[in-house]
Amino acid sequence: MIAAPDSAERPPRGIGRRRIGVALGSGSARGLAHIGVMRAIVEAGLRVDVVAGTSMGAFVGAIFAAGRLDRLEADFRGFDWSSIAALVDPVFPRSGLIDGRRIGDFMRSQVDVTKVEELPIPFRAIATDITSGEAVAIGSGDLIEAVRASIAVPGIFTPVRSEGRILVDGGLVEPVPVGAARALGADLVIAVDLNHDIVPERSARAAQEASPGALTQAVTQVLASLDSLQSPALAQLREWLEREPLPGILDVLLASIYIMQARITQATLAQDRPEVLIQPSLGAVRFMAFDRAEEIVEAGYRAARQALEDAAPLLWPA
Repeated sequence: MIAAPDSAERPPRGIGRRRIGVALGSGSARGLAHIGVMRAIVEAGLRVDVVAGTSMGAFVGAIFAAGRLDRLEADFRGFDWSSIAALVDPVFPRSGLIDGRRIGDFMRSQVDVTKVEELPIPFRAIATDITSGEAVAIGSGDLIEAVRASIAVPGIFTPVRSEGRILVDGGLVEPVPVGAARALGADLVIAVDLNHDIVPERSARAAQEASPGALTQAVTQVLASLDSLQSPALAQLREWLEREPLPGILDVLLASIYIMQARITQATLAQDRPEVLIQPSLGAVRFMAFDRAEEIVEAGYRAARQALEDAAPLLWPA
């Protein structure tokens, strides 16, 4: 059972009780790991007082704060590619490829809270003001729109207009919102970083995928055997086949965002280090691999269990 406790059930603040906040980072499909992380935190008997989330961390964090994470986990465990396709609403590519309203509708089916400030646990969704470049911690107003703004990956999802601002994915400026959790009053922050291993994992995969396929190799060998013909057309075809392949436009866009987020995460965590840092190894998981939900959730759960065990003296002082 992954249920956020009702605020009325929490013990009063006082000497000896530290307010616990969770900072759930960005990560597209890797963000499903947050479900496993929150399950481990609840099982450990820790009471979460505040939640801050960026991108997919905002999506999962809002549903946890609403006390509905069990249903979300059950729904995602049944996901396949047809389920993923049902969440995609392509639009004319003016400011993004996907509108994001279907994702908003999916989230609306998960929670019965309409306003951020109505959540039982104080919550902030982190977005980026694309005009000023500032991080925006959304703590009031429409909950679905707040999360949609936080997950609006530039170039992929259309931006969200809110109070005169144009908002996109919070991962551009605050991939792991430790500062936002502290601003909500957390004395002890448990942070989840899903970006730490994505650059080396993607580099390794790109090297594997860049190798020529069997058909290309076979054709190249045939052309090599025809060198004696001295045909300009054959020479051009051979040059084209041997040319090192370039990644597609979406691969370039996502890789650029991932590199940026990984570097920002590294720098911000060094400056404002959380008391507990959870880093599941999920760098090889692709952007929309929601059909791997069970594997991703369990990876988050295992990483959280280990991190909480390592931090036991801090979390449960003698």
